[in-house]
Amino acid sequence: MAHCVVPEAEALLDKEFPVLDKGFVRLVDYLGGDARIVQAARVSYGEGTKTVREDGALIDHLLRNSHTSPFEQVVLAFHVKLPVFVARQWLRHRTARLNEISGRYSVLRGEFYVPRAEDVAFQSADNRQGRAEEAAPPEFAEKVRASLERGQRDAYRVYGELIQSGLSREIARVCLPLSVYTEMYWQIDLHNLFHFLRLRLDLHAQKEIWEYAEVLLRIARAVAPLATASFENHQRGGISLSRDEADALRVMLGGGDCPFSGKAKERFLAKIERGVQL
Repeated sequence: MAHCVVPEAEALLDKEFPVLDKGFVRLVDYLGGDARIVQAARVSYGEGTKTVREDGALIDHLLRNSHTSPFEQVVLAFHVKLPVFVARQWLRHRTARLNEISGRYSVLRGEFYVPRAEDVAFQSADNRQGRAEEAAPPEFAEKVRASLERGQRDAYRVYGELIQSGLSREIARVCLPLSVYTEMYWQIDLHNLFHFLRLRLDLHAQKEIWEYAEVLLRIARAVAPLATASFENHQRGGISLSRDEADALRVMLGGGDCPFSGKAKERFLAKIERGVQL
């Protein structure tokens, strides 16, 4: 199989999927699909496929048992426009190749992320790195939005004045806030994309990057539907248990009481409940 063409993926090439207020995700290229995973696993010549059912069973077996290398044969390349603070979270995933617009060479556009009113919330009382689930009162949210927009306009005005003064772009850009939009080309194999999605579609992920992950998941479904279905079943929709937690679950399934207490019990029951909800 010299080249793997996936009609559903072909239909998405260069299509812009809006994210947040001014961002987007575009699939600019892909290499392989479900058939490539199957071919790599069977190390065969020709297409290497049997029936869809048999191929799906093989892919499911591979993912369920963490045989990751066949999934690395599938590669997706994206063009992404996103706020800088989202990009900095994104770049923590180092198993990809990327090229980002440079504020040293280019004058950055005056485009900034402003959260929707329903996304404005106070600091969570039990999660130091996240917001509360409940949205802030509408009046407060609008004040926050207005304040952000005002600060962004002022920062970009200063940026423009510094550029016009002849100051180097690499220095002038330091006055811009993290909400300024950047762009990058991001290429990643399917195995590592699934790892990205498992973390960024988690209930505790920041909402802004979660919205990008939702679009990436949609595109992955088009490129490799069987593999993505297996990912959603075993990884996104599954939970992992420690040895102690597995032992505790056996006790409870046998009619006994949970052997944990205090915070350990809370964490264990919350994990089980999450599994039920998924």
